[in-house]
Amino acid sequence: MSTPWRPLRHFVLKVHSRCDLACDHCYVFEHADQSWRGRPPAMSAATAARAAERIAEHAARHHLPRVGVVVHGGEPLLLGAARLDEILTILRATIGAVCELDLRMQTNGVRLTAATCAMLLRHEVRVGVSLDGGRAANDRHRRFRNGATSHPQTLRALALLREHRPLYAGILCTVDVANDPVGVYRALLAERPPAVDLLLPHATWDDPPSPGSAGAWLRAFHERWNDDGRPVPVRLFDSIRSLGRGGPTFTEAVGVDAGDVVVIETDGAWEEPDSMKTTRDGGGATGLTVHTASADEVAGTPAMRRRRGGLAVLSATCRACAVVHQCGGGLVAHRYRSANGFDNPSVYCDDLKELITVINEHPGPVGGDLGALPDDAFERLAHGYGDAAAVALLAEAELAVNRALVSEILGETASGGELLAELERAAPADFDAVLGHPFVRAWAVSCLDGKDAEPDRTAAIAAAVAVRAGVRADVQVHTHDGLLHLPTVGVFEAPAEQVHVTTGPAWCVLRWPGGRAEVPAGGGAGHVPGWHPARWVLLDGVRVQLEDADPYRDRLEFAAAGRLGAAAERDWADLLAGAWEQVGLDAPEQAAGMRRGLRAIVPLAPARDGTLRSATSRHAFGALGVAHTPDPAAAAVLLVHEFQHTKLGAVLDLIDLVPEEAAGDRLTVGWRPDPRPVEAALQGAYAHLGVADVWRHRAERDGDPAGRTLFRKYRDWTAEAIDDLLTGDRLTPAGTRFVAHMAATVHGWPG
Repeated sequence: MSTPWRPLRHFVLKVHSRCDLACDHCYVFEHADQSWRGRPPAMSAATAARAAERIAEHAARHHLPRVGVVVHGGEPLLLGAARLDEILTILRATIGAVCELDLRMQTNGVRLTAATCAMLLRHEVRVGVSLDGGRAANDRHRRFRNGATSHPQTLRALALLREHRPLYAGILCTVDVANDPVGVYRALLAERPPAVDLLLPHATWDDPPSPGSAGAWLRAFHERWNDDGRPVPVRLFDSIRSLGRGGPTFTEAVGVDAGDVVVIETDGAWEEPDSMKTTRDGGGATGLTVHTASADEVAGTPAMRRRRGGLAVLSATCRACAVVHQCGGGLVAHRYRSANGFDNPSVYCDDLKELITVINEHPGPVGGDLGALPDDAFERLAHGYGDAAAVALLAEAELAVNRALVSEILGETASGGELLAELERAAPADFDAVLGHPFVRAWAVSCLDGKDAEPDRTAAIAAAVAVRAGVRADVQVHTHDGLLHLPTVGVFEAPAEQVHVTTGPAWCVLRWPGGRAEVPAGGGAGHVPGWHPARWVLLDGVRVQLEDADPYRDRLEFAAAGRLGAAAERDWADLLAGAWEQVGLDAPEQAAGMRRGLRAIVPLAPARDGTLRSATSRHAFGALGVAHTPDPAAAAVLLVHEFQHTKLGAVLDLIDLVPEEAAGDRLTVGWRPDPRPVEAALQGAYAHLGVADVWRHRAERDGDPAGRTLFRKYRDWTAEAIDDLLTGDRLTPAGTRFVAHMAATVHGWPG
């Protein structure tokens, strides 16, 4: 059976294999696998350099905009500040040269000093600390070898992190049902962490957890956290809530799409996540090292492919469960039984089900604070802008949503599923390009909602990936309304209900009963009767699709125009080139984000009265619908306006900014005659902030009184809406923060 494959994005680097504590619940030193005994205590600079090279080549090959590396142990601070500085320098120089590097460290904190904090700040490392609660709770397990408490030293480390706030990533707490959950909650919150991660003690069916209900413990913790207004993100809770809404998970502990973490040991050995050490001796070993194997080879091993197998690799009990899309079978290691491997539910199955039920009964914002967005990205977007890095995070999250939706549909139909899994392994960049096409999600949402959509479109998606990649494949694709549409590739006027698509490095052949057509390799230009390749425009080096064929582009608010002729295509290319130049002049703070997130322009049918017309869809990230106008400056305003909507829609997929209780509220806004729901008012304010900024730049550059008047009109509309949004309980805490940043931008503009 083929299972999905995709690039690795998270790496754990074991820089030291020993620890200065003797925690009796430690899965590295106290559980079944004892391979640490045969490994060097510290990672050498040469091994670190080779590991960095492997990660960098993987990121470059798969065009990853961002990877995460966690410096781990044992205890990483045992390495010493000088050697740790050397390794961090290697990681930054090597991996940072090809992509953004999210660099973190997990520590017990007992050796953290002010000087080490200064060094970590230079390398922009974010530090997580392990703490299980107050002193009595922490002392149950986290003691020195002589039995002495480590609690005072850990609190001292947390105080240092509060003094060096950019370092502070959060607290990792291992659950012990013998500890009072509310007492643990209070002790963790007292340390003012940016986030909390709750870890169920690692256990298997051969070595089950201690007696007592982890579900009841988690429920009590959640209830207190929920009653307090969710003052801090709790990654386990936020992941379950996000998964319940069709979003991504933020932890490997839950969800069916969480298999992108790999470990590099002190000797350079590639391994599965550390939790596998609880299963058996040698648990998690791949037999590969950074000295002999690439990250691609690791990702292709049976063990790593199993971790990415989705619903297909879960037990029959899990697949039949109503909450499987949130639970995902739990952590892989927790399913282990020596008699039958991993073909079992989690040993915490009942506990997870209890927690998921509680969370589903308390719908609300994902994240007590910012959910999946780092503070800096959240703030840049909230100010009304968002650079390339911030928009890249949104794009990654939206791609994850598309993947999850398509996977869910594949669970109901086999059409193209086997081929898609193979193509994901063989051509990940083309796979992501097709899955990331805006209207793949529009189709998937329509399909899952039971609207007019074809589940068998998965075959067309698979064929599109194969054509783009030029790999050998054969797939039978159904046509609809006489058309064979391959997303991002083109459309064929098919004379049959089914077309057999055969692809290879230099050909693409379409066959149907009584006929055939040869399409140029990659689906590109070339005169083939009935074949219309996808249209693209190049905007300052950015390739954007002029989408005039996708059948799901009609999910926008206004009707899409028909297919473009050659003359109309040239007109659009000229218009968009001029509009893009205007964006660079009039919205310079928006340009980099638009370059990263803009996927497609959909020509809309013009309004009968000649007014400007544009649209976006929450379910089509990166697609902007625009009706043609002869004025590039006017088109630039429309592009900025709609890109604001597409950004905010992606933010709302990650973080609830508006509480459900405000759903019935209505606000009067300047740009519409009818009162608007709170979320619609927020969308309008965010879009008009971008429009006001365009007119601000134009007025300042040209000194045009009319431009100044338009700037003031849009600014005042936005400011009034912001003031209303900040009144009462119309926003979640995260929403209040977001809109407060919008207010800071608007009120900071000169009159």
